[in-house]
Amino acid sequence: MRTGRGGDTGSAVVDFALVAGLVTLVFAGVVQLTLALHVRSTLIDSAAEGARYAALADRELDDGEARTRQLIELSLAPGYADDVTAVETVVDGLAVVEVTVTAPIPVAGLLGPAGTLTVTGRALLEPA
Repeated sequence: MRTGRGGDTGSAVVDFALVAGLVTLVFAGVVQLTLALHVRSTLIDSAAEGARYAALADRELDDGEARTRQLIELSLAPGYADDVTAVETVVDGLAVVEVTVTAPIPVAGLLGPAGTLTVTGRALLEPA
């Protein structure tokens, strides 16, 4: 004859298995979001630095593109530096250099978002 706690034997194992799966999914989502935000911030910083470099009086647009590519390759990976463009434009009557970077969104696994991320950096053009 058995005595003690009847039907609760082994329920902690089941509870742990259910909760561990949910915690793992939440953790993976947080890691995915953190990675995407890190890449976005790095691309914005690289584009802004490339625009500042191209806006110098003794530099050309190609110099800004090259600087942006170099920073992205050093910070992330060469695949993120494939689509970098720099143009001169006018914003509120002021000449500016605009560097645009289009890169893939980093995906950790097949469940993450697919697509591209486009960021822009601007700097006032120095007079020659």
